This record gives sequence, structure tokens and C-alpha cells, in this order.
Amino acid sequence: MAFRPPPVTWSEWPAPAKLNLFLQITGRRPDGYHTLQTVFRLLDWGDTVRLRVREDGGIYRVGGSAPGVAEADDLMVRAAKLLQREANVRLGADISVEKRIPAGGGFGGGSSDAATVLVALDRMWDTNLGIDRLAALGLTLGADVPVFVRGDNAWAEGVGEILTPIDLPPAWYVLADPGVQVPTAALFQTPELTRDSPPATMRDFVSEAVLDNAFEPVLRRRERAVEATFAALAQVGTPRLTGTGSGCFVEFATRDLAEAALARVHRDVPSLRAWLAAGAHASPLRGALVRI
Repeated sequence: MAFRPPPVTWSEWPAPAKLNLFLQITGRRPDGYHTLQTVFRLLDWGDTVRLRVREDGGIYRVGGSAPGVAEADDLMVRAAKLLQREANVRLGADISVEKRIPAGGGFGGGSSDAATVLVALDRMWDTNLGIDRLAALGLTLGADVPVFVRGDNAWAEGVGEILTPIDLPPAWYVLADPGVQVPTAALFQTPELTRDSPPATMRDFVSEAVLDNAFEPVLRRRERAVEATFAALAQVGTPRLTGTGSGCFVEFATRDLAEAALARVHRDVPSLRAWLAAGAHASPLRGALVRI
């Protein structure tokens, strides 16, 4: 078949960030992976992934991604190639991303971008694998990918892949990025990390009996920037750490309260990168699928 140039039309797809509203480690599996419990909160803010179908089967990243991530290692590219193999598709894709989610912050940027590629290309390539197969593919890329594929706020167990949808009340968040990147593998090997927390229940979370992140004391001790960010946010509320990154947040019931808190943070610590985001009822990616 004669080569035809790829279409010039790009489509845009949201790749939302997430917060871990708590995170505890409950044990370790024989294969060395840690078991955990957490609540994933999706945000109405994040990256924008742009996709364009190619008819020559090629999969290419157009432009940059997170700093220092080579094209071959990019989770978006790997996700597209994985879906292409799994569905035996001859089509390809150009992939571009507008990054807003800071790398290494624990906001799930790389995982969310990969999930958006899986879900959107499944629609654009007309492969129709279904959400369960897409989530299973996503798990091979990273433990956080399935929650973005499924698109619900969720109670998570296992390595983060056993997901139970959970209803969360509306909330606004002041987010802050200390600018520190610590490899997740190194954090899991830290001797002082608590790895044997007793299993919690959803009732424990709802009653706020469990809101801690097991990695918070570790990061606050070893990274001065994280400790300084906690000190700054403590002036406006109760700061928490998200995921295994250095990103921090404070939750508020209304936008007005969050905006007032952010204004104070900017006034008191103008050098700190801080911004607002709303909690989402469900992934904005789901809405984008409905609109096409």
C-alpha cells in the first residue's frame, strides 16, 4: 500500500493529576513489592496530551516531555506501543504533551499521561479492548496507571491496583512543589520507613483516623526543602504529602478558603511554587470520551 502522510488533525485529551489522601504500607510480598493502602483523589487539573493517528504504524513523541525522559523511556510512548502490540494494530500515532504536573512530586503525571494515551488511542484506533484490559495493560507500566485508566476516585490496596470506587466530598487544594526528586525505589529501601502498619478500613479514613503518609517523616528528615514547605503550609492548614514524591497539599472545603490560603502562602513565601486545584468527582478524561 502506498504511503500516505499522517493526518494534520490533532486531538487533545486531559491527563489529570492525583493526590494520595493517605498512604500506608501494610507489608511486603514474596516478590519484594510492598503492599499498601491509599485513597486516590483525582484533580480537575493536570497535563494535556495531544494525539494524531498515523497510518504508517510509527509511534513518535513530538516535542519534549518531563525533563530528562528519553523518548524510548517515555511512558506515553511505551503505552502506545503496548496497546499496538496487544490489539495487533497497524496504525500508529504522534504523541505530544503539555506538561503542567511537576516531575517527582507524587502527583502522578507520568502515569496519568500513559493512561490517557491508552484510553484515547483505544478509542481513536477503534480497538475497543475494554476498561479491564486497558487497566491490566496499564499496571505493567506502573502501579498508579490503573486508577487513571478507570477514572474514579478510589480506595486502593495491593500495590495500588486493587481499586474500589469511593465518593469524596467536593474540595479545593493548595498544592506545593518543593522541587525535590527522590527515586521511589530509594525511599522504599529507607530503614526508618514504617512497613507494617495495621490494615485500615474505609471507615477509618472517613473518620480521619488514618490520614498520614508513611513517606512523610522520611522525606521531611532527609530533604530540607520538603520540611520548609511543610512549615510554610502549616501557616494555612494541615499539610500532607502525596504519594512517594515531594509534593505537598492542604485541603479546603471551598474555593474561597483555598484562594485566601494561597494568597497568604504567596505573600509569606513568594519563592515557593504553589497553586490551586479542585478535586474532581471523576476523571475529566471520561468527559472527553463522551464528547467525541
